[in-house]
Amino acid sequence: QVQLVESGGGLVQPGGSLRLACAASGFTFSSYVMRWYRQAPGKEREMVATIIRDGINANYADSVKGRFTISRDDAKNTVYLQMNSPKPEDTAVYYCNAVHVFSYWGQGTQVTVSS
Repeated sequence: QVQLVESGGGLVQPGGSLRLACAASGFTFSSYVMRWYRQAPGKEREMVATIIRDGINANYADSVKGRFTISRDDAKNTVYLQMNSPKPEDTAVYYCNAVHVFSYWGQGTQVTVSS
């Protein structure tokens, strides 16, 4: 059974830091491109960060470039999103996505950036 389980969300102050994790099971994690998406209230879901299978090459939405870092640990079947200097506009539900032949989604974790 395929599962993607996000964790690490919560309330963070602007300028703070937060690390999201997404634990995967039920498929060959190392074969999949991993992505983080987010969806704010009243807005469409948008791609935040992507990391390919080599674990080195990544790309980011312009809005988070230089502040967020995506990484993966294939030994732990886990992808991370390190969020540094978050802003109130980063408030959203963050979703993990795995893409290869199929596309899998997690249930999401809420991130709220507020003082």
